[in-house]
Amino acid sequence: MRHIKMEFGALIIGDEILSGKRQDKHFDYLQKTLKKYKLSLSWVKYIQDDSDEIIQSIKESIKSQTIVFCFGGIGATPDDFTRQAAADAFNLQLIRNEEAVKRIEAQFGEGAYPKRVLMADIPNDASLIPNEINKIPGFKIRHHHFLPGFPEMAWPMVEWVLNEYYKDLLNTNDFAEASIWINDVSESQLIDLMNSIVKKYPEIKLFSLPKLRPVKTIELGVKGSAKLVHEAIREIQEKIADLGYQWHK
Repeated sequence: MRHIKMEFGALIIGDEILSGKRQDKHFDYLQKTLKKYKLSLSWVKYIQDDSDEIIQSIKESIKSQTIVFCFGGIGATPDDFTRQAAADAFNLQLIRNEEAVKRIEAQFGEGAYPKRVLMADIPNDASLIPNEINKIPGFKIRHHHFLPGFPEMAWPMVEWVLNEYYKDLLNTNDFAEASIWINDVSESQLIDLMNSIVKKYPEIKLFSLPKLRPVKTIELGVKGSAKLVHEAIREIQEKIADLGYQWHK
């Protein structure tokens, strides 16, 4: 796996996210966590609580070199469709996982029945992902990892998945990011400079993020392999100075 470039994606499920009743926190967490391990998040998709849409989104994200974290919808309420949707997307049967039953019974005793035990119904051949908060596990199918929507449960599970299944990927990528801030300048005034950098360093990504307040400023930066990022940002600094603009980190 060390020689295969894997991309990471996230499916975030819930009407409450799309309606604004609850603010999503998974995107920010996942982006920062992957960056900590010199990995990067390639895409995020938000999905409403709709079985057909969840099935289709999972199917579209099944690729041999894509690792997906799916947050939400694995509970036992009528609007939790993810467990069955995952089974349908991978052409598997939803079965009662005996190990999941044991974990739920150990946590809740008689309170596991009749409803909590429904969360032990997961696709056959799926592997369990431990949940240290309430012991109700998530599950893994190939490179797809199905987790609760609650951040306090899901985030430790993300860390467990990364260190259990993808340890060979952690801190191995040659990835760096660098940027500078330029005040009192418009993006249009820097387009020629940006084009020259993109043409000279096609292997890296350039980004430009303007802000209007509290002062007009632009964050101009690059990300990619460390050596090329170092060369490109130094050239950007020199060319900005040549244009007569001041910059700072």
